[in-house]
Amino acid sequence: MQTVARKASVERVTNETTIALTLTIEGEGNVRVTTGFGMLDHMLTLTAFWAGFDLDLTCNGDMHIDAHHTAEDVALCLGQALATALDDRKGIARVGFARVPMDEALAEVTLDISGRPWLEWRGDEYLPPVIAGEEKDLWREFHKAFASAARMNLHVSYLYGKNGHHLLESASKGLGLALRQAVRRDRQTVLSTKGSLD
Repeated sequence: MQTVARKASVERVTNETTIALTLTIEGEGNVRVTTGFGMLDHMLTLTAFWAGFDLDLTCNGDMHIDAHHTAEDVALCLGQALATALDDRKGIARVGFARVPMDEALAEVTLDISGRPWLEWRGDEYLPPVIAGEEKDLWREFHKAFASAARMNLHVSYLYGKNGHHLLESASKGLGLALRQAVRRDRQTVLSTKGSLD
């Protein structure tokens, strides 16, 4: 039996960013990302690749100020695309969990595409104050925006590590792998005793 490909496109135009994004859940890890912030491009590429998604994303943002608006708006668009592509989330496994080491660093990601947005952000003290020229808080705000728009309960815990790049890479790969688990179809019905995910 053939199933319809789960895919969504999102465009966002504000005074701060112009974004065009297409996400295909049943992809092959083909990723083209250009946001103007290299570290964000790198982490988005890792997440999409490890999730098995195809992602085509361009963002022209107010990088002359900093990367905050770019990162937050990209996360909102990515979360919106995921929520749209999953529709009523019927048949998905819903929950994912991963730990992916990167040299000395280890992060843990647990998520539930439950319709109840929440970000739990732990181990922040392991991140250096500045990563790739931006305050570390940018990454919390990125994940918060993504969880909110995707209507997802997302827990990111940095367990140990010293290098900020390595810690973010561990979390980004873990997010991708957890998403890969959560979006897989393994039933005919919604995985909820109340009969819906909202």
